[in-house]
Amino acid sequence: MSKRLFSLVMAAGLAFSGAAFAEGSGVPDGPGPNLLLDIAGGTTGQIVIDLLPDVAPKHTDQIVAIAESGAYDNVVFHRVIDGFMAQTGDVRFGKVGGDNSMAGMGSSDRPDLPAEFSKRKFVRGMVGMARGSNPNSANSQFFIMLADAPHLDGEYTIIGHVVSGMDVVDAIKKGDPAANGLVANPDYIAKATIE
Repeated sequence: MSKRLFSLVMAAGLAFSGAAFAEGSGVPDGPGPNLLLDIAGGTTGQIVIDLLPDVAPKHTDQIVAIAESGAYDNVVFHRVIDGFMAQTGDVRFGKVGGDNSMAGMGSSDRPDLPAEFSKRKFVRGMVGMARGSNPNSANSQFFIMLADAPHLDGEYTIIGHVVSGMDVVDAIKKGDPAANGLVANPDYIAKATIE
């Protein structure tokens, strides 16, 4: 399943300036569940994402199931664009220490999901699902916004927002702008848990 369209949309985001935004998304921690990401590599720390089952119930269920299975453990942040977003979640091709040349092209063994678009905005700290050209092709990959990106509003499913650890998100190793954010020796999710 191709995630290349997402890459093209992200390339458009390179022109967007990520100047001064508030910590996180400005939205308080809700009832959860929370996705906890322990980050390792050149950057260490924990990111806590409040998932939004009221906004994207099918996507939340999928993320929870994948995290609880341990499939997100040791998955790299394969595409990180400074001033835009950090993408991870390719449980097939994105494992640390492996050949990541196909990272961004894989998914889990679970079925793809129908889009659950909402009126929520892609602001700094929001978390969305990556997908291919088909709006109903999201599976396991997700991205965390480093800055506001209104051109994504209504085009991708929002699944949550960062409630702590935005400083860790900001510190994740950035990719090569000339290679659409592809990261060499990327930081990764050492452990993903649900709380």
